[in-house]
Amino acid sequence: MGRPRRRWSEAELERWIGGLLRWGVVTAAAVAGCGALLFVAHHGSMPADFRTFHRVPAGLDSVHGVAAGARALDSLALVQLGLLLLLATPIARVALSLVGFALQRDRTYVAITAIVLALLLYSLLGPGV
Repeated sequence: MGRPRRRWSEAELERWIGGLLRWGVVTAAAVAGCGALLFVAHHGSMPADFRTFHRVPAGLDSVHGVAAGARALDSLALVQLGLLLLLATPIARVALSLVGFALQRDRTYVAITAIVLALLLYSLLGPGV
C-alpha cells in the first residue's frame, strides 16, 4: 500500500504562493535589470531618438527568439525575458493554487481555479493552440 497523500493546510498553501510570487518578481527584476545594465554598457553613449516609435527588434517577438537571444546574452532579449518571467509569475500562482486546492480535495475551488487558469492561458496563447 502506498503512503496516503498529505493535505496542505491553508497556511502552507499561502506560504508557498507567497514564496512563488516573491521569487518570481525578484527573478524577473534581476533578469531585466541585468539586461538593462548590459544595454547601458553597450549603448549608453548613443543619443536617444524619441521622435519615432521603434518596435521590438525582429526575433524578440516570440518566446523562442527571446530564449535564444538571452542564451547569447543579448541585452534586449534579457529585458524581454524578464518581462516574460514577470508575466508568467501570476499564471504560475494560479497553477500552484490549483495543485494546492487539489491536495486539499476542495472540488469547488479546483473547478474555479481550473477555469481561471484555462482563461488565462487562452488569453495569452490565443485560439491557435
